[in-house]
Order: sequence, then C-alpha cells, then structure tokens
Amino acid sequence: MGSALWSCWGGCTGHAEASLGCVRVSNSEVEVINKLISFSTPGTFKLTIEFTEEYPNKPPTVRFVSKMFHPNVYADGSICLDILQNRWSPTYDVSSILTSIQSLLDEPNPNSPANSQAAQLYQENKREYEKRVSAIVEQSWRDC
Repeated sequence: MGSALWSCWGGCTGHAEASLGCVRVSNSEVEVINKLISFSTPGTFKLTIEFTEEYPNKPPTVRFVSKMFHPNVYADGSICLDILQNRWSPTYDVSSILTSIQSLLDEPNPNSPANSQAAQLYQENKREYEKRVSAIVEQSWRDC
C-alpha cells in the first residue's frame, strides 16, 4: 500500500484517544488504536492482513501480531470473526474488516470463544478480566 496511512473515524482526535479507533496501514501491517473493551484505556495493537490471489472471493488472513487477551482471539493471533470465515462476502473491503474487528474488540462475543479463559473471565469475573486486559494494553504501549 506504499507509505503509511493513518485513518481515524468515530470522533478520534489523535493517536492516543480513540472512540472507535484509528488505524495506520503500511504494506500489509495494520496498527489499531482502540479500547479493548469499554472500561479499559486505549491500546495500540498490530495486525497483519494477507491477501491471496483469490481475494476478494476469499477473505484475507487477518492475525494480531501483538499479544492479545480477548475472548475472540486465538493464541496464534487469528480472530474468531464470522466475516473472516463463513460469512465472507466479496463486497467486504479492508475498511469493513477493520470496522468489524474494532466492534469485536469493544464488544466481545463470549458465546463463540477462541480463548476460553478470557471468555470465562469476561462472563464470570470482570475485575480479573479487566486486570488481564489492562496489562496487555500497557504492554501494547511499551511495544509501539
């Protein structure tokens, strides 16, 4: 995609403040600045998006490079998101993929967990879940 591009939406006023989020795209690496869930402070998380020759008929492979603790993110960073799997449509573009990921980060789906420990904590012990998420968010700022 050439040089890095920042794109912000949903009232984002800068890199450190994001209501829905900001993204920086450089080649196939994407940096997402977002709240992991509504009670946490914003973090910055890197993803890779890999397109095959079958795109847009098949979804790209999207994976978090940054360490994540989230009910819908597998240990390898891949994301449990229906539009990246069985609900893919060739009409989806990068913007719609990132918007869906942003929504999932803000509103986890514990009924379709990729990380059962995170899903269980999210449902049963929000305080401990928040503590784990806060540690990941703090680490994300040290890593950027």
